[in-house]
This record gives sequence, C-alpha cells and structure tokens, in this order.
Amino acid sequence: MALFVARHQHPAERCPAADPAMGAMLLSHLAPENAARNGVTIRGEAVVNGAHTLYLIAEADARERLEAFLAPFAQAGSVEVMPASSCEAVVTRGGCAAAS
Repeated sequence: MALFVARHQHPAERCPAADPAMGAMLLSHLAPENAARNGVTIRGEAVVNGAHTLYLIAEADARERLEAFLAPFAQAGSVEVMPASSCEAVVTRGGCAAAS
C-alpha cells in the first residue's frame, strides 16, 4: 500500500460539519470499517481550527482509489491527494528530493 497525504478545503458557507446530517454521514464515511471496505486505511486525520481544512494521512493501493474514496468531500470543496513517504523512508533513500 502506498502512503498519501490528502487535503480537503471548503468555504465556510459550505462547511459540511455545520449540517448535522452531512457531518454524521462524513464521520460514518471516514470510519475505519468503511475505509477498509473501500481499500483505504486512514492513519491520521485532523481539521485545522477555523480554516475549513481537513488533512488525512492514508494508505491505498493507488492514488485513484483514495481520490474515489474522498469524492463525497469534493461536493463541498476541493480535494488534493499527494504521494507521501514516512520520515524513515526519506532518510533511508537519502533525502526528500531523492527518487523513491
């Protein structure tokens, strides 16, 4: 499985967490059991306070799989999925710019 960092941003007026039904649906969508059914393992998540920005650290077999899993978030704003590496992997390969 490959490692990714995903960022979702939305405008304040489209904040899904402000809608109780939408917020509950998104929490259910991010639940470990549902993520696993979709071929995704979420390693960590956090929302930047006041910034309407969610970050995920997740594993999936392909970027496209994680993008598809995060499609519900795209209804409220942008979703960006970026390939990532652990700190250990970066040090082992000799730096951030080194080929993986």
